[in-house]
Amino acid sequence: MDDKDFLADRFEGHRSHLRAVAYRMLGSLSEAEDAVQEAWLRLSRADADGIENLGGWLTTVVGRVCLDMLRSRTARRETPLESHLPDPVVSREDGADPEEAVLIADSVGLALLVVLESLSPAERVAFVLHDMFGVPFDQIAPLVGRSADTTKKLASRARRRVRGEAPVPDSDPARQREVVEAFLAAAREGDFEGLLAVLDPEVVLRADTGAAAAGGMRVLRGAAVVAGNAVGFQRFATAYATRPVLVNGAAGILNSQDGRPVSVLSFIVVDGRIAEIHVLSDPDRLAGLDLTAFDG
Repeated sequence: MDDKDFLADRFEGHRSHLRAVAYRMLGSLSEAEDAVQEAWLRLSRADADGIENLGGWLTTVVGRVCLDMLRSRTARRETPLESHLPDPVVSREDGADPEEAVLIADSVGLALLVVLESLSPAERVAFVLHDMFGVPFDQIAPLVGRSADTTKKLASRARRRVRGEAPVPDSDPARQREVVEAFLAAAREGDFEGLLAVLDPEVVLRADTGAAAAGGMRVLRGAAVVAGNAVGFQRFATAYATRPVLVNGAAGILNSQDGRPVSVLSFIVVDGRIAEIHVLSDPDRLAGLDLTAFDG
């Protein structure tokens, strides 16, 4: 094995970890892959013999690459929270594969990723690297161009935002599924009162139909408003083949028609009621997800 092959082998040992860092930073599976690939290119051009802690070095490089990508979004005046949902990680109910498990470890659900999308690039980088991966502030500070103390304040602001806005789902998967099934049963019947019974009064629904569709992502708030869209839910529950799945580790459903995925729904269940519903029905985004585990 020559030096380049040896370095590539060492890099592969860190790939899953780096994908997890980039996914939390960007909320995009494809962009996370791009960031990891860029880290490899930078490593292949660096003096690897002078790197004492390869994992730490690569984590920092991925952080820098992701920060540049986030700042590029801002420069293009994109507003991710208002325009699209983060990419979901869809897995079978009998458990995610090891790489999926790394991606969604530490309860990295869609609700958390949605809140992360609302942070400034520097806040997001500081919070993800420090709070999720334990990178010291004095190592993050040069990335964001701030002092260590200011970087700590960035992470603190982000932490308060996350704690205030990202609901913590019930931990019992069976209970989550029971609530989702009750929701689907009420939807099939067009049962307005039944829907109200399983929806949190402050429930939020985000439906991402894609940029080509009028209005892009639609956001509905409040149990009465969400339940009032029972006709739409009834179509999900009756017109499509519905398969129970996990979406970022939480109860969800995959809808398909003639073997083609048409939507992925994620439900955040808190205290026995649905607090958030995320609907991804953008055909282009769905085509980019790895749903091969559900073929056949």
